[in-house]
Formats: sequence, C-alpha cells, structure tokens
Amino acid sequence: MKNFYKTKEKGGISLVGILILGFILILVLSYYKISIKSVVESPTAKENINYVGGTSKNLWNDYLKKPADYFWNKVVKDLLWKSFVNNMERIRDGKPTELEESTPSVDIGTKIKNVD
Repeated sequence: MKNFYKTKEKGGISLVGILILGFILILVLSYYKISIKSVVESPTAKENINYVGGTSKNLWNDYLKKPADYFWNKVVKDLLWKSFVNNMERIRDGKPTELEESTPSVDIGTKIKNVD
C-alpha cells in the first residue's frame, strides 16, 4: 500500500544554503581576482545603486505605500491585533484561548451503562 504521509517536499533554499552559496560566490570572485570593494565603489556601481534606490522609493511612495498602510491599519491592527494580544494574555494567565472556548468538546471519559 502506498504511504501518503511520506511525500517529497519541494521547497526553496534554506538560510544556511544562502550563506553557503554566498561564501562560494565570494571564493569564485576571489579566484578570478575580482575585488568586491572596487566594484561597489566604482562610479558606475554608485550611479546604478542610486538609480535603483530612487526608483524603489518612488515605487513605494507612489503605488505601494497607500495599500500597505490601509492593510496594516484596517486589517492587521483593527481586526487581528487586538484578538492576538487578548489571546496571548490568556495564554500567559493560563486561561483557554477564544478558539479553545468556542470549539465543541467531547467527554470521552464517560462510561455508558449496559441496560438489560
């Protein structure tokens, strides 16, 4: 019979993988005698970094800031944050959370008497 619980997970690269990849990249650049410092400090690189930074700021201010502020203030803070803080305080105090209180429970320990 096929075991459905053992599935191959397809995922991205882990944080450790990114660090190892960065280390390998630095070693390869060093092998070809490419100085990262001279590349970053070159006028062309500075110009490109300033251009990307300015474009990113314009993109954020013109298109993304208003929807992100709305999502944060109206959805996260108004709908989710108060409930989150309330439930964390309940957990801290040893009380059941709102979810635990609202879910139905079944008492498995009750015995049924056999009636003849």
